[in-house]
Amino acid sequence: MHAWRVTHPAPITQNPLEWVEIPEPEAGPGELQLRVLACGVCRTDLHVSEGDLPVHHEHVIPGHEVVGEVTALGEGVTGFAVGDRVGVAWLRHTCGTCKYCRAGAENLCPNSRYTGWDANGGYAEVTTVPADFAYRLPDGYSDAELAPLLCAGIIGYRALERAELPEGGVLGLYGFGGSAHLTAQVALARGARVHVLTRDEEARRLALELGCASAGGAYDMPPEPLDAAILFAPVGDIVIPAMRALDRGGTLACAGIYLSDIPPLHYETDLFYEKQLRSVTSNTRGDGEAFLAFAGEHHLDVTTHEYALADGQRALQDLKAGAFAGAAVLVP
Repeated sequence: MHAWRVTHPAPITQNPLEWVEIPEPEAGPGELQLRVLACGVCRTDLHVSEGDLPVHHEHVIPGHEVVGEVTALGEGVTGFAVGDRVGVAWLRHTCGTCKYCRAGAENLCPNSRYTGWDANGGYAEVTTVPADFAYRLPDGYSDAELAPLLCAGIIGYRALERAELPEGGVLGLYGFGGSAHLTAQVALARGARVHVLTRDEEARRLALELGCASAGGAYDMPPEPLDAAILFAPVGDIVIPAMRALDRGGTLACAGIYLSDIPPLHYETDLFYEKQLRSVTSNTRGDGEAFLAFAGEHHLDVTTHEYALADGQRALQDLKAGAFAGAAVLVP
């Protein structure tokens, strides 16, 4: 099969990925083998390729927003059949026995492993997934539309929960790419008023088309105080204006796995009045199931830009350059 793998992490302009032909992976015990139908291009793939995240699996194949067709079942797998369409997301393994897993917080499991970082992912023609971590997918979407839901959608959904947006509240979204444009639609469906703050003019246009109340620059103040906010851009400097935009008791959730350093906070102007600054760490399978159920009941407009699998490195370069609004998807 053909696949992209990270040779030596480096800036994406230096082409750190290598296009290779390697044997197809086989389904091990408890696993599914999948023919990849589509794989979303996530900013985390960029962090893995560029070395912002440390190497966990040498020469890893990135990609963790995978829509695939089951082609083989490993020993002991039940509940799936050859020909099923399933989804593969970021979270790939948890121990199930630590205090976090037992408390329903498997996203904090110290023994967790991740697709496209700890194990090969979906920038390939064939991949595998533990059956316990494969998702049933909602109807009404194409393969390319489903792919971004599997990380951009799920993580945005968890970030929205972490931001504790009150019913009918005011939400600010900082950055407006693959994840934020889905999160905005979830919040709007719940009756929120949404303000978008982003550097990209095309993304601002998309935000307004989707029904957001306003769209301004990344460091602008929104037109009204925010009850909650989510930072999607991996830029720590934006934490300061986002915290200052919060109303009393508001919460800012940082949704990314990577964030540049945050400048010093001024207690009185940035944090006082019981404002909260929170991180988002991966997701639980429950988060994924809840979000995909929501997507099945409330059809989301998924803005996608399709690339051939062989153009995977260019897709990541375009992602970093901000060459498109919405989400890029590789289609073998």
